[in-house]
Amino acid sequence: MNAELDRLLARVLAKIDTDDPRLAEIIRAAVTHLHAFVREVSPTEAEWLRGLDFLVRTGQKCSATRNEFILLSDMLGLTSAVDEVAHPGPPEATPSSVEGPFHSPAPPRPLGAMIAEGPELGRAEPTFVHGRVTDCTGKPVPGATVDVWQADDAGYYDTQDDEQPPGNLRALFTVGDDGRYWFSSVLPSSYPVPTDGPVGELLTALGRHPMRPAHIHYHVEATGFRPLTTHVFVAGDEYLGSDAAFAVKDALVVEPRRTRDGVLDFEFDIRLVPA
Repeated sequence: MNAELDRLLARVLAKIDTDDPRLAEIIRAAVTHLHAFVREVSPTEAEWLRGLDFLVRTGQKCSATRNEFILLSDMLGLTSAVDEVAHPGPPEATPSSVEGPFHSPAPPRPLGAMIAEGPELGRAEPTFVHGRVTDCTGKPVPGATVDVWQADDAGYYDTQDDEQPPGNLRALFTVGDDGRYWFSSVLPSSYPVPTDGPVGELLTALGRHPMRPAHIHYHVEATGFRPLTTHVFVAGDEYLGSDAAFAVKDALVVEPRRTRDGVLDFEFDIRLVPA
């Protein structure tokens, strides 16, 4: 024990004076854990400044289409940890998962639309995606909105690839009275998270690969229900067991089936939890 460090922590905690009890709880816990980290690791001043520089550069790498801090949270498993504690629900509900750093407003499209409009159309496997939005008992949820986004067959989102038109492989659908949604697309590919910034430096230093298994992102909302952000993963992908974002859950892995005309059929039902 270090009496001086004990006194320092007590003085810092005593300065927390806010009328917001939740803010006070969060800051007290954060300060306490950070001071404990310093006690455990005993960083040198140079190491501490290097850590602060890493955080500064992480912020500087953020842009309107990329959030390096979300990427950092994902790569440390923190986003998945927050997701786990923030979204309890019955086992019948569709599990939530991380949003990732590449969400952006999707163009509204009619049910059944083709959402692939870039060069991937001439090279990628055609894929038909469909399912139902229901409550946890299987009752349809009319009027739910289904926001989807995905990478192309080369592993790039439209915000990363100048050859893709804006809004490519993104869509916002509104389901009908039967809760059904459906659209055409291409099979996404596994891909590396961006490694040209501080988070990439960290992954290299830790000897970790940056790969995420192939997936389609979903954000689903409906009146009277808790919003759901999740993925659906392609069964058989080599990175399912080592997702760099620690976001794979067994219930979110789907095996596409091949139809007679050669299209991959991808069925993913969504069960929402009441608000």
